[in-house]
Amino acid sequence: MSQGEQQDPSKRDFLYIATGAMGAVGVGAVAWPFIDQMNPSASAVALASIEVDISGLETGESMTVMWRGKPVFLRRRTEEEIEMARAVDVSDLPDPLSHNPNSVDGPDGPATDVNRAATDQEDLLVMIGVCTHLGCVPLGTAGDFGGWFCPCHGSHYDTAGRIRLGPAPANLAIPPYSFPSDTTIVIG
Repeated sequence: MSQGEQQDPSKRDFLYIATGAMGAVGVGAVAWPFIDQMNPSASAVALASIEVDISGLETGESMTVMWRGKPVFLRRRTEEEIEMARAVDVSDLPDPLSHNPNSVDGPDGPATDVNRAATDQEDLLVMIGVCTHLGCVPLGTAGDFGGWFCPCHGSHYDTAGRIRLGPAPANLAIPPYSFPSDTTIVIG
C-alpha cells in the first residue's frame, strides 16, 4: 500500500468477523461427535420408564420390578399395616422427609403415611428397594416394624418405608410414577 492509499476499516473488520465465525463453526463441527457420545444409549433411554400391570397385586402382596437397574418394591398394604404407619409421629422418625416427588408436599414434605403412599390408592406403596445406608436390598415384611429389614447392617424400615432403627440415614426413596389406569402404573 502506498502512502496515499487508505485502508477501508469496514472491509478489514468484516474479514476478522468472518474468519472468527468460520473458526467457531469448525471447532463446533469437530467437537460435536465428542459431545454427542455422552448422550445416554438407546437401551438406557428405553429403561427411563416402565409400565407395570398391578391388577393381580392383592392386599398383603408385594412385587418387585426392575427400573434403571434398581429394584422397585410395590406393596398393597393391609389395613393393619396402614394403621401402624399412620400411628407413627413424624417427629419420632430419624428422617422426617417423605422423599416422594409425587406428593403434594414434594420430596421435602413431612414423612407422613399419606405423603409416602400413592395418591388415590393409599394402600399401594411404591419405593426404590435400595437401603439408604450402603445400597443393599432390604427384605420385605421383616424387621422390628413389619416393613423392610436390611440384614447387612441392621436397618429397619416400617410399613411406609421410613427408617426407624439402624444406620440408614434416610427413608427408602420413592420414584416418580403415574397411573394411566387403575390397573397400570408407569414408573419413571
